[in-house]
Amino acid sequence: MSRPLPHRSSMADESDSTHGGPNSTKRDGPKGGEDDFVPSKLGTKQYWDEAYQTELETFRDIGDVGEIWFGEQSMGRVIRWMEKAEIPKNASILDIGTGNGVLLVELAKEGYTNLTGIDYSAASVALAMDVLQAEDLNNISVKEVDFLSGSGELKDFDVCVDKGTFDAISLNPENTNEVRIRYVQALGDALKEGGYFVITSCNWTKEQLLHRFCSGFEFVQQLPTPSIQFGGKTGNNVTALIFKRLH
Repeated sequence: MSRPLPHRSSMADESDSTHGGPNSTKRDGPKGGEDDFVPSKLGTKQYWDEAYQTELETFRDIGDVGEIWFGEQSMGRVIRWMEKAEIPKNASILDIGTGNGVLLVELAKEGYTNLTGIDYSAASVALAMDVLQAEDLNNISVKEVDFLSGSGELKDFDVCVDKGTFDAISLNPENTNEVRIRYVQALGDALKEGGYFVITSCNWTKEQLLHRFCSGFEFVQQLPTPSIQFGGKTGNNVTALIFKRLH
């Protein structure tokens, strides 16, 4: 019998916080203003290995799954879109940068049966597997895989979901533009023709994401996200877009 898993929500509430991802500052400028991104330790594997090792130990001690990126609202938004888009329950779905695996848990609870989570952090994979086991979900594949490795083992997925992973790699202090290019290439390899890519970001604006994924992908729609007000101006601190893989 599955049970609700406790989690920390300091980065989860989109309506009350500018947090929810690796870096909540969005940049604007020519062709997406990508040169304005400031490299950060949040773009390094060492940071995530240490962070997930801490969360793994915490989960094993007290059963707290840790941060839920962009909050439960974000997971619900993705699932509602999948239902409206009539994504089959047996569609192959890849969770890119699965973290604690909570999105996989929610998808499984909604009846999706062909789920895979990947992360390049061994501690993340261990944490996700522990979380899934606690929910009696033993038929979900979680793998230690670097999405940018180009190994070719990720193929023919119907849906790829990213909640903050592209944000994190965009902050990589080394080969910053190269890793962004490799991400788009890896995504094209992982998705089957006509497959969908769902991305949630707090670093990138809609215009920036449209520019970055303009080759090989077709923009489908933007999902509604909560608005915030700051300095007398109203705007969104989270962007959620759907793309379709072309030929």
